[in-house]
Amino acid sequence: MEKIGIIGGGIIGMTVANYLNTEKFSIALFDHGTGQATKASAGIISPWLSKRRNKIWYHLAKDGAAFFQKLVKDIALDQAIYSQSGTLVIRKKENLQELFNLAEKRKKDAPAIGELKLLKAEQTAEMFPLLKKIPSLYVSGGGRLSGKAYLHYSSQRLKNKGITCFKEKVQLKKRNGSWLIQSEFREKQVDRVVLTPGPSLKSLLEPLGYRVDIRPQKGQLIAFDTLYHQSQSWPVAMLDGETDLIPFHNGKILLGATHENEQKWDLTPTEEAYLQLTETSRSFLAQPEKLFSRPYQLQVGTRAYSSDFSPFFGPLFEDTSLLLASGLGSSGLTTGPYIGYLLSEFLNTGTGCGMSYQKTMDKYIKKM
Repeated sequence: MEKIGIIGGGIIGMTVANYLNTEKFSIALFDHGTGQATKASAGIISPWLSKRRNKIWYHLAKDGAAFFQKLVKDIALDQAIYSQSGTLVIRKKENLQELFNLAEKRKKDAPAIGELKLLKAEQTAEMFPLLKKIPSLYVSGGGRLSGKAYLHYSSQRLKNKGITCFKEKVQLKKRNGSWLIQSEFREKQVDRVVLTPGPSLKSLLEPLGYRVDIRPQKGQLIAFDTLYHQSQSWPVAMLDGETDLIPFHNGKILLGATHENEQKWDLTPTEEAYLQLTETSRSFLAQPEKLFSRPYQLQVGTRAYSSDFSPFFGPLFEDTSLLLASGLGSSGLTTGPYIGYLLSEFLNTGTGCGMSYQKTMDKYIKKM
């Protein structure tokens, strides 16, 4: 039985482990956990209206959003983890009719977008009672994912298969044609390694002689505990200014997220982040203090970004026994599960690593 080591227990690593053929592979999973972006995040799965010029990113995000239909069936996700809730897109400075036309155009090769509707002000407030009466674009295929709930569920699922996630910081070495994963408490010799540790990829590859185009970015969001216990039936809302409102079960309302390039690995929750997010969203809310007066918690994580804001993933060009993925940025919950599935398919079958999505890996990883 071939031995596979996975370093990084975020959304990619957990998905890889859940899709690997356990009759073919013995799996060892390691994750330090500190600052993990997935654990701190909750995402809107609705990439179709992005105007980013990077076509490779868009196709990956588009297919990543569509993949959730398969993911829900394959690993039995319930609606507390992922829900196709629909998305409200609210823009003050853009013509909603133009966005509607763009969505209709993209729907031709992205049927997961679902139904599209231009809503009147009253209809928006009816669908999401916290919002002002303001026109919006409704996208029925949009969804929401709780990163923390996904990790907890995936971890339990792996335990049922006899796979443990070791919460340990590790180093990686090559020895006699195999890979050695070492922590303070144990070492594992494996045949192939999957590296999915977010921005920590750089520190793992540098001792092996590789320079990686990756940087850490701090992200904060606010989790409010409210009395809106019908919130699970509300759509998510993408507000003008890149702030999102994400309702979950039992009155949990998330507001986020910041993009802090200078803070890097700092995981300290800050009053500045709270003020930035609440002030940016205030003008969209019917009664802001009904939300902002509620108990809250700031959730903090560290994302990984490449210099051109593109994810990269696949086997290393010089050694296909080493697979890696990083650079997902703020679209990690949309693209991460699909990337994890593609990596697992490559290991299971030798195909399916999504090379059509990739630029050459040597754009991001170079020998020192």
